[in-house]
Amino acid sequence: MQIEGPIEDIIFRNEQNGYTVFILDFKSTPVTCVGKLINANVGENLSLEGEFVNNSKYGYQFAFESYEVVLPTTLAGIEKYLSSGLIKGVGPATAKNIVNHFKEQTFDIIEMSPSSLAEVKNISMKKALEIGDKFKELKKLQNTVMFLQKYNMTTNMALKIYEVYGTKTIDIVKNNPYRLVEDVDGIGFMTADKIAKSIGIPFDSEYRVRAGILHALNNAVEKTGNTYMPKGLLINQAESILELDSATHQNLYDDALQGLTLDKTVINMWHDGYEIIVPSKYYFYENAVAQKIALLNSSTITKKQNIEDEIKFFEERNHITFHDEQKAAIINAINSGVSVITGGPGTGKTTIIKCIIEILKQNKLRFMLLAPTGRAAKRMSDSTGEEAKTIHRALEVASGDMASLSRFVYNENNPFKTDVVIVDEVSMVDVALMSHLCKALPRDCKLILVGDKDQLPSVGAGNVLDDILKSGIITVSMLTKIYRQSNDSLIITNAHLINSGKMPYINNSSKDFFFEEKSDLDSIKNSIVDMVVKRLPKFTGLDSSQIQVLAPLKAGVCGIDNLNRCLQEALNPPTLQKMELPVGNSIFRVGDKVMQTTNNYNLVWKKMNGFIEEEGEGVFNGDIGNIELIDYQTGEMVVMFEDGRRCLYPRTEISQLSLAYAITIHKSQGSEFDIVIIPAIAGPSMILTRNLIYTAVTRAKKMVVIVGEQKNLKRMVSNNYTVQRFTLLKELLLNADKKMKELFE
Repeated sequence: MQIEGPIEDIIFRNEQNGYTVFILDFKSTPVTCVGKLINANVGENLSLEGEFVNNSKYGYQFAFESYEVVLPTTLAGIEKYLSSGLIKGVGPATAKNIVNHFKEQTFDIIEMSPSSLAEVKNISMKKALEIGDKFKELKKLQNTVMFLQKYNMTTNMALKIYEVYGTKTIDIVKNNPYRLVEDVDGIGFMTADKIAKSIGIPFDSEYRVRAGILHALNNAVEKTGNTYMPKGLLINQAESILELDSATHQNLYDDALQGLTLDKTVINMWHDGYEIIVPSKYYFYENAVAQKIALLNSSTITKKQNIEDEIKFFEERNHITFHDEQKAAIINAINSGVSVITGGPGTGKTTIIKCIIEILKQNKLRFMLLAPTGRAAKRMSDSTGEEAKTIHRALEVASGDMASLSRFVYNENNPFKTDVVIVDEVSMVDVALMSHLCKALPRDCKLILVGDKDQLPSVGAGNVLDDILKSGIITVSMLTKIYRQSNDSLIITNAHLINSGKMPYINNSSKDFFFEEKSDLDSIKNSIVDMVVKRLPKFTGLDSSQIQVLAPLKAGVCGIDNLNRCLQEALNPPTLQKMELPVGNSIFRVGDKVMQTTNNYNLVWKKMNGFIEEEGEGVFNGDIGNIELIDYQTGEMVVMFEDGRRCLYPRTEISQLSLAYAITIHKSQGSEFDIVIIPAIAGPSMILTRNLIYTAVTRAKKMVVIVGEQKNLKRMVSNNYTVQRFTLLKELLLNADKKMKELFE
């Protein structure tokens, strides 16, 4: 059946999928309606097609499958529509004046002769034309989003496409939907391919082949961390996506690659004797890192500083004696333009940083302490007693007019005001972030990189620390001697055993390393939940919030998706008083532990610093916090992050959050947790590797608990497989270093 009327009130709206619960005034009777709308505004007149259903919880509702926006015809309806906030600059008073002047012709005037609106009191010609433009744009937006929804686009995604193409959206999508793959974040090849098939674009269209190649290249960057692909391998992967034989259609593949090269989307070049395809932006990222590191590294001091006395003074004050390799690390850092200090847990990296800081202070040198994550920055601050910032925060996300010039406030045109930059946990810094950091370093700055070369590589593309080490052009201090471990502590001992390919020493009478043997997945899952909720808080006196589950996989009984559901149910169950919000396959509740899963440079946050409120922009991949507030009607959410930033998430951004009672080991990089629980389960050998379990164990400060079968743990410890990423940084570093030496000879 069909009903029609204005929206009287909006009860609930999920901006991600457009699902809306609202009250419609149908023949002066309020009707609760449920379904998906492009946008929802009180006063908007809708014609709905659907049927009445009896919901066991909410009673009778009108569930609609399709709808159409119908402009109201009564004067009262027209006035209510105009004053609803749909058209910027038209409030209740202005709406009343317009309707009083033009009566039933109001909409015709606004659309066909907007300049006539200037006849109305308090409406200038400029404002009249703006109202007309906004009205036309609104109609086009509604038509466009409804067109895209025919192809199963979510409301949020449809609006994102409209933001890119505007009024040209329908024409562009009809002519070449594959452009979505290149121009709109979040649109994959499969989505564009379905649209193209329904429109009738040929299977062997060059548009399609181009998009398939680009999709394969994007997968290589986002899923594997490569910054380039060998041409042959890229074509093979594109071929499996396109299901189009490359030998039979060689010209199509060649033309598509040539088009991408001419557009400067990719760079086609030779490397190590074979042809490679490089996404242009990643070539520029790696080249920027190589050029700046070579430049800073060339700033060698003709007369090396003798800092033996400073080191001795630090030893005496702190009642320690540095090993020769630790002293060498300090001397190298002070006397090199760029240096790397690498070693596993307990090898003294933090003490070395503290000594370097003291020497810098004695020499009245300015310094910055940076880390890739908030947790790593806080740990650096706590251990050194000095302020440490995340790299993103130090760079400062640009806003307003500055944002159009650069993503960050500090860059090559506005470098940091510092003499030395020390970066901790550098193994998890991807090449994009490293590029932005390098651009912000002043010409005469020293760069000291600290990290563990045996950790997992960065989640993002590139292999920065490994490539720098392999280039051989940078002074490297390798720390091997273990200092920080007590007689009854096994975390550091076992971490080094694992790293050397040996089974950890399992002694459940120790104070900080435990193994619980469980054979089936449900038992492992149940034991983990019980440990987080009851056993470990009772045993240690710590709160459940200080316990972090680190799982190797996302899917499965012991994957993070299922573990999060079970832990949420146990730690934060639903109540009548507790607000919650369904988003995709998850339900978020007030009090839930959540993690940001992508970099968002536009989200605004506020933070109390003493009595002063700071404000900034940017929430980043891996940031962890808790939901403080959910507004059921607007769908907005407030998250308080661990570093004190409070951020309001609009409806459109909430999908960037995920539950974080359990997180993947990859996502834990750069963080430390009081207690870590790890499921030891069977799985793909390409994922369950030695450096994965090593990374997980080294995330724990006070206790490690592994639950599962020892044979699965042994497989991981024995599995030294590492995914070889295709990157150019090593070669670019060598080339840049060679040119720098020629320049200074």
